[in-house]
Amino acid sequence: MRKIVCTKNLEHSLWLQYRKQGIGGSDAGAICGLNPYRTAMHVYCDKTSDSTEELDNEAMRQGREFEEYVAMRFTEATGKKVRRANFMYCSTDYPFMIADVDRMVVGENAGLECKTASPYMAEKWKDGKMPLSYQIQCYHYMAVCNADAWYLAVLIYGKEFNMK
Repeated sequence: MRKIVCTKNLEHSLWLQYRKQGIGGSDAGAICGLNPYRTAMHVYCDKTSDSTEELDNEAMRQGREFEEYVAMRFTEATGKKVRRANFMYCSTDYPFMIADVDRMVVGENAGLECKTASPYMAEKWKDGKMPLSYQIQCYHYMAVCNADAWYLAVLIYGKEFNMK
């Protein structure tokens, strides 16, 4: 993997520009037709246009703000320390594949993806299940970072905390 840019204190509009340089983990599920919120055509239009789309809503904001909490709960539950990556990466073999990961696991060749979900989505996480779009996202990050494993932790608001 190769570092593209340091994301610590990176202005949001610049971060959006860097994301246009390749296919990211959240794009991968959409391209595979598994993302309920975006299609492959949305990804194509985003990557080929000159403009940057600043999508944001309350669920996305809460997801960003609870990321640290989810990472902390993962550490509590597993004893594994995590750290912010603070970089956007690209694959050495496939430079069009990029990754802006939530956390890297200290002492392992692994990462952590932190998610939040509405209680209405709890069924999608029941009995060890996870949404396929997130599974594809983790596989994508493993490929970009040449990682051995990728953990997924989710906070289902007001109900439970889960890991995969």
